[in-house]
Amino acid sequence: DPGIIQFGLLDKTKKSLERHNIEYHIYSDVVADPPESVVEGAVSIAQDFDCDVVIGFGGGSSMDVAKLLAVLIEGKQALSDMYGVDKVTNSRLPLIQVPTTAGTGSEATMVSIITTGETTKAGVVSRTLLADKIILDPNLTLGLPAHVTAATGIDAMVHAIEAFTSKRLKNPLSDMLALQSLALLSSNIRTAVLNGEDVAAREAMLLGAMLAGQAFANAPVAAVHALAYPLGGNYHIPHGLSNSLVLPHVLRFNAVAASDLYQVVAGVILPEGQRSGA
Repeated sequence: DPGIIQFGLLDKTKKSLERHNIEYHIYSDVVADPPESVVEGAVSIAQDFDCDVVIGFGGGSSMDVAKLLAVLIEGKQALSDMYGVDKVTNSRLPLIQVPTTAGTGSEATMVSIITTGETTKAGVVSRTLLADKIILDPNLTLGLPAHVTAATGIDAMVHAIEAFTSKRLKNPLSDMLALQSLALLSSNIRTAVLNGEDVAAREAMLLGAMLAGQAFANAPVAAVHALAYPLGGNYHIPHGLSNSLVLPHVLRFNAVAASDLYQVVAGVILPEGQRSGA
């Protein structure tokens, strides 16, 4: 997106590519909640450039566009035919994902969310969208504004909470990923928000967000996200913020059926010593 260019986050990457004599073209028209026109614009330019590798560099929207670009560039299938689960029939170009926020987990998932109308979104879900390489560099997240750090961090925590408490496809692997993610995120999010230059906290947040992405790629998210998407679509509220607004109400609604699981989650987020002093 334009902010990535403005803040110079791409500078070292460009120098590295140039040092290895790799030609590149930067598409920087990605916006939050990207519409189909942004994806189509990226495809047109990539086809003209005859590109053979796609690097998604940025937040969740940039990485979601990169996933679809890598599939659509061959021009064998229309985007409208891909919406839904396992509808992608194309192969894709090699795909590298480099997140610059710790939140969406998009780098590790097989989902891409696109805005299809004024207030509607649709998802493409396919294993074809899984990246070949993921690069987690905490230096790319240094200086991220506190409110963005908080919103994206909460988004990642909700991914882990919903994966761990999901009724559908919950399994030991997703549980392990979700709990490890929550341990990393909950113990570092305050530091990352209050001191954005803390590299160790930023590194832990990036790893936690990716593990949360892997968790909900195996045991999907549920009511929090289902209710948060319309808030984002209708009122353009940042996704992490809309998740945080909905989360307490869903927890309360699910408490009767999921109290044992919430107790485990609480033990990870607030260890015994913190809970006794709360």
